[in-house]
Amino acid sequence: MTEPLRLSFEVACPAEHAFRVWTAGLGRWWPRDHTVSGAPERVVLQAGVGGRIYERAADGTEHEWGEVTVWQPPERLAYLWYLGRDRAAATEVEIRFLARGAATRVAIEHQGWERLGPDGEQWRDRNQAGWTSLLPHFAAAVTTTEGTPDG
Repeated sequence: MTEPLRLSFEVACPAEHAFRVWTAGLGRWWPRDHTVSGAPERVVLQAGVGGRIYERAADGTEHEWGEVTVWQPPERLAYLWYLGRDRAAATEVEIRFLARGAATRVAIEHQGWERLGPDGEQWRDRNQAGWTSLLPHFAAAVTTTEGTPDG
């Protein structure tokens, strides 16, 4: 069994804000080079269990990325993640937003690599690199209004 990826870091904002930026503000901070089309018109994480995570290209084509499985604002979010793959091969991402006074500890666990068969280890390594390059965008967004839907 391939070990889950576990990452954690602190951001200088309340958990409510961090959760809102991650979810409702996803399209404002998600880097374009982490998408299927490379230049999406929108990146969306729909609120609530069963919510879709997807991008919509300028030509209207939608690319499914995942589906929300746990929605507990502002403490916990989980989703199936299958960007660029079949839903049957989805991995699982769980994110906890742990209040630490005026700051928030963000703890991420990404697992389920065994569903990808012999390619699981390679996908895990690839996602480790992806998370490493993605998270600074989120950390920057929580310090500005740009990460919120109305910012």
